[in-house]
Amino acid sequence: MKQTISLLARLIDTLAPRSCTVCGGRLTVTEEVMCACCNHSLPRTGYAKSGYDNRLVRLFWGRIPIEKGAAFFFYKAHSDTSRLIYQLKYGGHPELGEGLGRIVAAEFAHDGFFEGITAVVPVPLARQRERERGYNQSVEIARGISAETGLPVLDKVLERISFHGSQTQKGRWERNENVEKAFRLLDASALNNQHILLVDDVITSGATLVAAAKEVLKGENVKVSVLSLGFANNE
Repeated sequence: MKQTISLLARLIDTLAPRSCTVCGGRLTVTEEVMCACCNHSLPRTGYAKSGYDNRLVRLFWGRIPIEKGAAFFFYKAHSDTSRLIYQLKYGGHPELGEGLGRIVAAEFAHDGFFEGITAVVPVPLARQRERERGYNQSVEIARGISAETGLPVLDKVLERISFHGSQTQKGRWERNENVEKAFRLLDASALNNQHILLVDDVITSGATLVAAAKEVLKGENVKVSVLSLGFANNE
């Protein structure tokens, strides 16, 4: 059976070859999202090994009670690796989110990052933005994490009620004001006694996740951790 699947995969790959999202080179049958070379050179943060105390987690200290947090790689706009985020968000490739979610989850699981976490909540998009894009990239990432870890995805407990443009060109204080009351909790009971992992694509100032976490924490006895693909390293 495995041999049949392997032969079928090779046939499909021959007829419709896939390319590396980072360098554009052809992927082998066993490679997903990016080639082995680009995967090896990805600027990983290593934060999953010290999930309770790292530069990303410190962004949230004094703002929300956070358990732990990690990002997959350091994000820099217009770099080769930034194509992972650009293609996921703007290139119409939701499958990249699930693929990256699987990769991240497999690596982070080795460090015990998911221990104690009971459910995954993707950061919601505004309805207009999701209609334009056709999907929510954070939901796709969460699905990949769920497929690898078995954790349930709770994508109906939180909604985004306002959107005032991209965060990209805004300063830290503008980001805070832009998303301060952007989310609304829909189902607090689904979060009661849970350790929630909030998932987003990129963390810069942390403002979006702070606003989302404040709503999630309205549930009873809720703990919050965070995970993102990219961390915009400004130092």
